[in-house]
Amino acid sequence: MEIPYELRLGWRYTRAGRASRRNGFISFISGVSMLGIALGVAALIIVLSVMNGFQKEVRDRMLSVVSHIEIFAPQGAAVPDVNRTIAEARQNPQVIGAAPFVASQGLVARGEDMKGAIIRGIDPARENEVIDLGTAAAQHVLDRLVSGRFGIVLGADLAAQLGVVEGDTVTLVSPSGQVTPAGVVPRLKQMTVVGLFNSGHYEYDSTLAMINIEDAQRIFRLEGPTGVRLKLKDLHEAPAVTQQLARSLTGDLYIRDWTQQNKTWFAAVQLEKRMMFIILTLIVAVAAFNLVSTLVMTVTDKRSDIAILRTLGASPRSIMGVFVVQGAMVGVIGTLAGLGLGLLIAFNIDVIVPFIERTLHTTFLPRDVYLISRMPSDPQSADIWPIAVISLVLAFLATLYPSWRASRVNPAEALRYE
Repeated sequence: MEIPYELRLGWRYTRAGRASRRNGFISFISGVSMLGIALGVAALIIVLSVMNGFQKEVRDRMLSVVSHIEIFAPQGAAVPDVNRTIAEARQNPQVIGAAPFVASQGLVARGEDMKGAIIRGIDPARENEVIDLGTAAAQHVLDRLVSGRFGIVLGADLAAQLGVVEGDTVTLVSPSGQVTPAGVVPRLKQMTVVGLFNSGHYEYDSTLAMINIEDAQRIFRLEGPTGVRLKLKDLHEAPAVTQQLARSLTGDLYIRDWTQQNKTWFAAVQLEKRMMFIILTLIVAVAAFNLVSTLVMTVTDKRSDIAILRTLGASPRSIMGVFVVQGAMVGVIGTLAGLGLGLLIAFNIDVIVPFIERTLHTTFLPRDVYLISRMPSDPQSADIWPIAVISLVLAFLATLYPSWRASRVNPAEALRYE
C-alpha cells in the first residue's frame, strides 16, 4: 500500500533542519511548540490527578463517620416502624448495610469548659455495617458503649478542647429541658468517656460524640430511633438509590445522601477543578498556536517547493494537506509525549514528592497543618481523554490558516526570481 505523498512530504518537513543549517531555526521553533504542548498536557494531567486524589482522600475520611444514605423522620421524631424501614431499604440491591441511629444536638461540659456537639446514638453491634473507622481498635472502642452504663465516645479534637481523656466524666446537657415549678430546667446526665476516635476530618473530630442508642432514647425521651443509616455497594450510586428509596419506602420520611450533606464542599471542589482545567488548557492553546508561526515560516521558506509541486500537477488541496500533516505531526507527538510524562509523574507522585522533600529538606504538607501529610494522586480516564482530544483539536486548528495560505501560493510569482 503506497503512502500518499502529502503524508511523506509533511513528515519530511516536520523533520527538516536536523541536517541543514538553513532550516535549523524553523526546526527549533517547531521543537519549542512540541515541547510546549507536551508540558501543557502533562501539567493538566498532574494537577487534575492531584486534585482528584485530594478529593478522594477527604471523601474517604468523611465517609468513615458519615453513612452513604440517611433516612430520618421529620423534626427529629422517632421513625414509626424502624424495622420495616430497614427491611424495605434492604430490598434495594445496592444496599449492603443498615443501622438505626438517634441524632440530636447537645452541650458537652467539663468543669467550666462547654462545647456544642452532635450527639449520635448508635447500636454498636450494627454500626460497623454503615461506617468504617479504619481499624479494629476503633471498632473495639464502639463496643464499649453498653446500654445503661451511659458511656460516651468523643472525637479526638473535641476531647482535646475539653481537656478530657479516656475514663474522665463529662456532663451531657440536653437541649430540651423539663418543666418544673421554677421554670424550664435543662436535663443533665453524667457520662463516662469510654474512648476517643480520630477520623482525620476535623469537622467531625471536633463536633461528634457517640453514645449507645438506648441511652440516647432515654436522655432525649424518644420512643425509638430517629433514623436509619445505609451503606451502598457503590457510593457513587447514592443519588440514584436515594430517588429509588423515595418511591419505595413507606411512611413520611426524609432521605438524603452523602453528596447532599456536603453539597457546598463538593460544589467548591468541582468549581476549582473546572477553573484549573480552563486555565491550564490556555497553556496548551498558547503552545498549539505557536504552530502558526512555525508553519508560516515554513511556507515562506518552501515557496519554491510549493511552486514546483503546483507545476507538476499538485492541487491546492494537496498543498494544504502537506502543511496540515506537518502541524498535526507536531501536535500528535507533543500530545503523546505530554500524556506519557503526565501519567508517569501522576502514578509515581508518592515516590517523586518525598524525593524532592528529602533533597530540598522541606515538607510540602506538614502534619500539624494539613489533614493529609502525603501528596495523593488519582488519574482518571474521564479527565485524560478530554485533555488529549482538546490538545489535538487545538493543534489541528492552528494549522488551517498557514496551510490555506500555502495552497494560495502563485507558482509564477514564486519562481520569478529563482
